[in-house]
Amino acid sequence: MLYKSLKNFKYKVSFKEAVLTGQSPEKGLYFPEIIPVLKKKIIKNISNYDEHHLMMEVIQPFIGNEIPHRELLNIISNTVNFKININNIYDNIYSLELFLGPTMAFKDIGVKFMSGCIKYFCKELELNKNIIILTATSGDTGAAVANAFNKIDGVKVVILYPSSKISILQEKQITTLGNNILALEIKGNFDDCQMLVKKAFSDNQIRENLFITSANSINIARLLSQIFYYFMCYKLLFPIHSHSNEKLIISIPSGNFGNICAGLIAFKMGLPVKQFIAATNINDTIPRLLKTGIYNPFPTQETISNAMDISDPSNFSRIMYMFKNVNNIKKLVSAYSFSDKETFEIIKSIWANYKYIMDPHGAIGYLGLKQFLKKKNNTKNIFLSTAAPVKFLDKISKGIDQKISLEKKVIKLLKKEKKSIQLSNKYDTFKKWLLNLD
Repeated sequence: MLYKSLKNFKYKVSFKEAVLTGQSPEKGLYFPEIIPVLKKKIIKNISNYDEHHLMMEVIQPFIGNEIPHRELLNIISNTVNFKININNIYDNIYSLELFLGPTMAFKDIGVKFMSGCIKYFCKELELNKNIIILTATSGDTGAAVANAFNKIDGVKVVILYPSSKISILQEKQITTLGNNILALEIKGNFDDCQMLVKKAFSDNQIRENLFITSANSINIARLLSQIFYYFMCYKLLFPIHSHSNEKLIISIPSGNFGNICAGLIAFKMGLPVKQFIAATNINDTIPRLLKTGIYNPFPTQETISNAMDISDPSNFSRIMYMFKNVNNIKKLVSAYSFSDKETFEIIKSIWANYKYIMDPHGAIGYLGLKQFLKKKNNTKNIFLSTAAPVKFLDKISKGIDQKISLEKKVIKLLKKEKKSIQLSNKYDTFKKWLLNLD
């Protein structure tokens, strides 16, 4: 399988090069030259596959023989070593709970898989200098990356996060590990952090002096591994052999649009999906695009669903590439945006009526699903719960927050001392710091 740059279709690289470089020299995101279609018998007999072998079926066609079968299965086993749960809230409304991993967010799967691939390729290449992983985060990505790469020899991780714009627990997860994890607290928003990372990748002086790659969803390994849990969702909902080919309606809280991009690839691979819903907070660039046909990012606004505070989602270029134009996207994707007030209210309502606690991101996913569903239906309707409510205690109503029990590891983490390096959002300042790193 080759991967083409979306800035220059003639520029093609192997999976290994796409993973290790993050993006092409002209800042193009990589995308598979071909999206493989799974055999229908895999979908029909999906209950026969355990999660590791199901992920192998989904991922292996994208990798070919670049990682031997045994090594790839080992990476997958280390990636999916925690539960993925589906929770029936009421009627045909289900929550796909992707927050049961080590950092309590859906990013654990993508980042753990990517770290396994990078470790394998580094060992194969026998590099004589550190790989530096640059990551911009709006909250959960940084925590997952810090956990996945902590204490790995030959790797330094630089995590850029917007000062005062992520939750307390997210910040502690990023800033308390030390070792090879360096946390940069940037005076700005997530888009500023992402801009600094993107500029670094296109800076020839940095590329000549440092071996850098990305752990954001611009990295193809992150994106591809997230395809798996859409198939896992289907398996959980249809534990007996599916002969009906019943289709799903899936609502995805969307910020940088990597998650929904993975879902759309799953659809292209043959997953029976009737409709995707991209649910955003008030940073509503894509809902407006699907209404007007105009891509016009406004300045990013801060919300209680901070991991989605993104106005210029980098992964949308991949979706445009897959579907060619906005009209084609609209046939399969609906998009809605919601305010903090609506998010607060639905969290309270779902708790009062069903005793289920949602975090602000999952709540927006639920709101998107309800906005799309005008009346009851017999379809399985799923919203993705992407982070544990405990990560957002300061953003959940009083009373509900007291119902969330703090695990010992969370209490211990909150007591740890934060260690971060404060920088402005000026590229020259960041570049100077980065060149002095290795």
